[in-house]
Amino acid sequence: MPVYEYFCRKCKEPFTEIMSVKQHDEQVPKCPRCQQAKEVEKRIAAVHTVTTKKWLTY
Repeated sequence: MPVYEYFCRKCKEPFTEIMSVKQHDEQVPKCPRCQQAKEVEKRIAAVHTVTTKKWLTY
């Protein structure tokens, strides 16, 4: 499952959540510190992808 980054404007603290894409699309998580969801904003994070396929070059 993907890891998403969020920031709580009330606590001024960043946090991460592991959630499915469906969960991410349907809800905003609560801040783990203050338990508020309305002050939480999404942050753009770097993406790291690992695959097992090897690419062929000709």
